[in-house]
Amino acid sequence: MSTIKTDVVVLGAGPAGYVCAIRAADLGKQVVVVESDNLGGTCLNWGCIPSKALIQAGHFAEQCRHAAEMGFTVQTPTLDLGKMIAWKDSIVKKLTGGVGMLLKNRKIEWVKGRGVIKGPNLVEVKNADGSLTGIQCTEIVIASGSEPAPIPGFEFGEFVWSSTEALSPKILPKKLFVIGGGVIGMELGMFYAQIGTEVTVVEFMDQILPGTDPDLVKVVERRAKKAGIKIHLKSAAKEWKKKGAGVEVIAEVQGQRQSFEADAILLTVGRKPVTSGIGLESVGVKPDARGFITVDMQCSTKTPHVWAIGDVTHGPMLAHKGSAQGLVAAGAINRQPGIAQDFACVPAVIFTDPEIAWTGLTEAQCKEKGIDYKVGRFNFGANGRAMSLLQTEGLIKVIADAKDDRVLGVHMVGPNVTDLITEASLAIEAGLTVEDVAMTIHPHPTLSEVFMEACEDLHGMSPHAMRAKK
Repeated sequence: MSTIKTDVVVLGAGPAGYVCAIRAADLGKQVVVVESDNLGGTCLNWGCIPSKALIQAGHFAEQCRHAAEMGFTVQTPTLDLGKMIAWKDSIVKKLTGGVGMLLKNRKIEWVKGRGVIKGPNLVEVKNADGSLTGIQCTEIVIASGSEPAPIPGFEFGEFVWSSTEALSPKILPKKLFVIGGGVIGMELGMFYAQIGTEVTVVEFMDQILPGTDPDLVKVVERRAKKAGIKIHLKSAAKEWKKKGAGVEVIAEVQGQRQSFEADAILLTVGRKPVTSGIGLESVGVKPDARGFITVDMQCSTKTPHVWAIGDVTHGPMLAHKGSAQGLVAAGAINRQPGIAQDFACVPAVIFTDPEIAWTGLTEAQCKEKGIDYKVGRFNFGANGRAMSLLQTEGLIKVIADAKDDRVLGVHMVGPNVTDLITEASLAIEAGLTVEDVAMTIHPHPTLSEVFMEACEDLHGMSPHAMRAKK
């Protein structure tokens, strides 16, 4: 067994792991990254990036259908599935290749294989050829990520897809049965509907996108149904079997058994942390019943010199949350004064059609905390830029503390809100008031004006809102 000596070993090269490695190296540490698959983790290879590429392709197909409204006569677009997947893969290849260049630029060594912690200062890696590499280190950072969660009777295979298979289909299904109307289910379900697949979604809860503000969900659900997606709430898939070239799924739809035929099943009921089989017991780290690792505000476990970041820790499974933790852990390893994670304001984004984004507190959370709050809102339908984009569905809702006018939460549904949400996050992090935002001059004509108008509306002063006649 060959041996390497280093300061820091990072297990996993996803958005949490590789960002942590780069920051640690920039701060002067010698770093080794252990990753058995491609650099970039789930996000770059099978998640955030490839899904958004395909979603954009779906938006293009949808725009072609409405080109006549702008005066263009466009033939119905014909999809070359192979070319679309190859285009998506080319984006992934560029980004993962870029991560490799960044690691090389910092002289970070990548040991390709599966790493197992053997003790406080030793990680053993099984290489592809079966040989072993031992890595002696001072610090261990666990960034092993997450994987799709199965449910009994629906194990992943030829006909039961995870998001990975859904992002690289060999044949476009004519009918797709989606189990789980959460973020992944609705994002990919709407994409497939846009490129011509008949989509059915079953969701166990009483709304799609559980946990999302109902005012936002209503807009997306209305658009989804308009696109032909059949949504069954308070429903659950029970079993499936092969039928001809496809499948038959038996589901309980609001208490009644119902049969559905499809070419494939997309199972998107959530993800689970990858924390088993990596030697956590050898350093005294014990995940909870769901597999998550508890860390403090510096991303340190209860074991000194052992850290955990990203999807293996509690909190939202979001790439940007993992990257933020990676920076914190690297700073803590290097004893940077005052370094700590502050996740009071982690923005969430959903790339449905239209998009959803939110940050800070919800109305329900304000009520639970006993906070006296006020709400302002403004619709994209009254925004000139949204009209020119033919994307007028949606709104922005602002929640503020009724006592001191501080922005507590912002919830958006509409065009490009996944980009607009950053201004709202900054306002909350900086402790700005609604008046601060309203008095900030926003460029015209832009979608950002809707946020400004929502803030104005909270004070009853939006110049472009209709007022009830007195």
